[in-house]
Amino acid sequence: MDTILALKVIIMGIVEGLTEFLPISSTGHLILAGSLLEFTGPKVKVFEIAIQTGAMLAVVWEYRVKIAAVLGGLFTERRAQKFAVNIVVAFLPAALLGLVFAGAIKEKLFAPVPVAIAFIVGGFVILWVEHRNKNRVHAERVQSIDDMTLLDAFKVGCAQAFALIPGTSRSGASIIGGMMFGLSRKAATEFSFFLAIPTLMGATVYSVYKDRALLSMADIPLFGLGGLAAFVSAFLCVRWLLRYISTHDFTFFAYYRIGFGLFILLSAHYGWVVWAE
Repeated sequence: MDTILALKVIIMGIVEGLTEFLPISSTGHLILAGSLLEFTGPKVKVFEIAIQTGAMLAVVWEYRVKIAAVLGGLFTERRAQKFAVNIVVAFLPAALLGLVFAGAIKEKLFAPVPVAIAFIVGGFVILWVEHRNKNRVHAERVQSIDDMTLLDAFKVGCAQAFALIPGTSRSGASIIGGMMFGLSRKAATEFSFFLAIPTLMGATVYSVYKDRALLSMADIPLFGLGGLAAFVSAFLCVRWLLRYISTHDFTFFAYYRIGFGLFILLSAHYGWVVWAE
């Protein structure tokens, strides 16, 4: 791996880590970064999905005590069992729909206009949810992820499934969906973090297996370096986001999404960025 390629890989990893857990869609930002760096192609698409594992491991590290407690109590503690079942239930909608519709989504929706629309609509949804929450008389129904019911988990999982539409944002769909269904901002954000573990791991395994013919042992350093960069940047982002939501709402990200969606439309129209290949 030469120096220029290594720098491109590191930048892509940083972009993945910084955008994966924010409600702004990592997909659109990776496409933009890849286009600007002239780092594109079928193998790069697999790379972009695979380095999500690095971002996912940042969550595992940040919540290692909680995860260890859940794994240690799977056969003995009711709370650990309930939490594990909730994660599985929330994971299933996106996983099943992804297996069925992944090809059609990639063919029909992975284009500038649908991606831009998803960014803009998602921004307005965030604004609506935040406005509704400010005017709500009663406090959130679920303050902690341990208080979530099976139905709560299923609803959040259905919300996450909307992220199959490019530009929607997995974290944005699950966090804002959780808030719509009565979760506190902190509970929705933390559950989205935990839900990322099976979701991102499943996407990586599926993508690598499906496109294994494109890959070779020589690609391991490239994927490893990108994953490491994603891990470090995601870890910093997760820590920052947890502090941010303690005193702020997601309105800033809503306006950012709307602006980025408009930028996609303009850049696609004038040919500044290659948004689909």
